[in-house]
Amino acid sequence: MSPLRLSAFVVLLSSLLALSTAMHSSTLLLARSPHSVSPSAVAGTPVTAWAATLAEQSASDAARAATLAAGPRPGPPITDAAANKGPHRSFVPIAPGRQLLSIPSYVARARLGTPAQALLVAIDPSNDAAWVPCAACAGCAPAPAPSFDPTRSSTYRPVRCGAPQCSQVPTPSCPRGAGASCAFNLSYAASTFQALLGQDALALDDVVTAYTFGCLHVVSGNSVPPQGLVGFGRGPLSFLSQTKDVYGSVFSYCLPSYKSSNFSGTLRLGPAGQPKRIKTTPLLSNPHRPSLYYVNMVGIRVGGKPVPVPASALAFDPTSGRGTIVDAGTMFTRLSAPVYAAVRDAFRRRVRAPVAGPLGGFDTCYNVTVSVPTVTFVFDGPVSVTLPEENVVIRSSSGGIACLAMAAGPPDGVDAALNVLASMQQQNHRVLFDVANGRVGFSRELCTA
Repeated sequence: MSPLRLSAFVVLLSSLLALSTAMHSSTLLLARSPHSVSPSAVAGTPVTAWAATLAEQSASDAARAATLAAGPRPGPPITDAAANKGPHRSFVPIAPGRQLLSIPSYVARARLGTPAQALLVAIDPSNDAAWVPCAACAGCAPAPAPSFDPTRSSTYRPVRCGAPQCSQVPTPSCPRGAGASCAFNLSYAASTFQALLGQDALALDDVVTAYTFGCLHVVSGNSVPPQGLVGFGRGPLSFLSQTKDVYGSVFSYCLPSYKSSNFSGTLRLGPAGQPKRIKTTPLLSNPHRPSLYYVNMVGIRVGGKPVPVPASALAFDPTSGRGTIVDAGTMFTRLSAPVYAAVRDAFRRRVRAPVAGPLGGFDTCYNVTVSVPTVTFVFDGPVSVTLPEENVVIRSSSGGIACLAMAAGPPDGVDAALNVLASMQQQNHRVLFDVANGRVGFSRELCTA
């Protein structure tokens, strides 16, 4: 890479990383960006444009990692939302949302209301409440399909103030009195929105009657998924909780590569059909952040050799929130500063090539062909998950530039100690969330058609 081109990268990335700083300092619930590293951005464009898309996604990941822990407070358990059925299984196709909706999340087809209205919703395992843009929503982003119209559904019912579900959303309000619809406000990345709580028939595969969700009416900002979101966290309004009598509090996903344009990934709901041979580690509970999926990561290896990571930097601490979570809404793994520094240094020693300088928010990039070492995450169990090259580095279209696809977490505050295992490192793996039995599992599986 010539000095002139490298200087252009530095100028470009300086302005984009300033955006990351601004996003990090804001007050957010869950951090997202409508921008993404789309296949069209990675393939067939100048390296400067590729660096720009990386920087934008890195800024989004940094903000999300800084605020994942600030989830809504828990409420009493839901007792009337799920159909009264025995646990069974459903297979739901999922796809990267980058080409379809220009969002970093994975998406699934959904049907809402009677007759059913089709939506393409983001699947978020670190969020609880579901919400969709409703007709006449002020500020909602244009979507490929019309917004949900409650007046066209014969089964839609508002959730009134005083109902149990009203106390389970973050910041509920009842400005029109106890008999009126329950309202709530939420911050999401650079956006805020106002919603009314309602219930209707929702189907990702099977129909779940009286599913509780937010109907968006006012949105400020452009980072809300244009056709809505379904939360798969552990809180009382999540899909997992509202369908616990149907799917037994068990689901798994296999994420295809972000370059895929097909619904070749799968979201498996229910205990039946899950892998029989899968390595599992205990699922940890944090009462202060009950929605997140904590696991105990006890070590990391690079090229098969243990990385000297301070045990305190990996230890799970429910009081402070430090530890490791599994999240599919963050694209690139974020490790706490001492953990990342140890991994990065070990990676550089194994590669033994000159580092080309920071690029797109990543500090370990190469503009020569290099041999990429494996990275292994080690969990309680013991369970080892070894990542091949495709999960370790991200490459430019020509293959001439490769960057370690991980970064350090936020530098300050409690969340600086949170390690976030993100979607790129999970691609082409089956990840099992068995809340009923308190475990998380990992197995290698090809998810990209």
